[in-house]
Amino acid sequence: MRSTLLLSCLAAASQSHALSLPLGLSNALDRLRPQQPVAIEERFLIEHGPNQRQWVTEEEKWALRRQGLQFFDVTSSLGDAELESRAEAVKKSVKYPKKVENNETVSPLLEKLDKDNMRSHLETFTSFHTRYYKSDYGKKSSEWLMEQVNKTLTDAGVGIVQPFEHDWQQSSIIATLPGKSEKTVVIGAHQDSINLFLPSILAAPGADDDGSGTVTILEALRVLLQDEDIAHGRAENTVEFHWYSAEEGGLLGSQAIFNEYSRQGRDVKAMLQQDMTGYTRGTIAAGEQESVGVITDYVDAGLTDFIKEVVSSYCDIPYVETKCGYACSDHASAAKAGYPSAFVIESDFKYSDKKIHTTEDLIEYLDFDHMLQHARLTLGLAYELAFSTFD
Repeated sequence: MRSTLLLSCLAAASQSHALSLPLGLSNALDRLRPQQPVAIEERFLIEHGPNQRQWVTEEEKWALRRQGLQFFDVTSSLGDAELESRAEAVKKSVKYPKKVENNETVSPLLEKLDKDNMRSHLETFTSFHTRYYKSDYGKKSSEWLMEQVNKTLTDAGVGIVQPFEHDWQQSSIIATLPGKSEKTVVIGAHQDSINLFLPSILAAPGADDDGSGTVTILEALRVLLQDEDIAHGRAENTVEFHWYSAEEGGLLGSQAIFNEYSRQGRDVKAMLQQDMTGYTRGTIAAGEQESVGVITDYVDAGLTDFIKEVVSSYCDIPYVETKCGYACSDHASAAKAGYPSAFVIESDFKYSDKKIHTTEDLIEYLDFDHMLQHARLTLGLAYELAFSTFD
């Protein structure tokens, strides 16, 4: 106690009277003075493969993404001990149709799809400085998208749209078209964008990733609602259109939604993700045929086979099988929660857009005729599965 009091007095004296102290004593005083608390950087638990997890800082997340590593951010689910057991309980084998069964109804609807609508929506959507999920721009872009979805439903006089709120600024969006049962078909895309070098500062127009998928499924929704049976709830199943927040942060928005669906015991029969639907320059430069890329790894095989049938029946271009790796888009969140899911992309994965996650992911590089093919696929699949009995 006495030594502490002495040192305190000496320290006070040295400050008030510029007292010169021996170097050793001065250093000792410096060590005894209260230090500023050291800020502990927040860490996140990521899963980049089955049973492959590591803790990283936020900057390390972006560095891994720049290196091409895809992952779930599973930090928020750490306290959910029943998550895996619920996923196993939900998981069931779903039988899909062998062939399309509604060609006479779907074909006239396909002609109503309008690429000018997609362009107009995408021009506004890419005008936000960024759609980074933690930013005010991300919040505002989500609010604008919510208005477009709501207008689409209001114009048709059917459906329900609501935000799915998160701990960050940008909400996810869910539009529901009730059917005769609660068996549910989900069509998804992610609404956020990111510049992986300085997410909070640099522009991220995100035209292809995933503005293209966002407006593709919005246009499919608009036309789907023009079918009288869909509009009056006479479809066998409920159809939902989802626009996920925070995909770029580790599939955060879609994980939150499908984990909640799992907790509620929701009966999701199929989920299709449309992430990047507009870039064909890589395919054409390689001398390859324009095609729809059908992902074959970490997807439901039965649903994927049926998607191939839909492409062959309702698109003017063929499909090509390709792979994208673990947790490469929001379909992975559905699968992780026990629901059958699939993913299509603009091309063979190796020819997909390399400008994503930069300031150069611009609308001028996109092919809206190709996006129209993805809209045809989306509309065809949504209609076919809306009326499937899933025996």
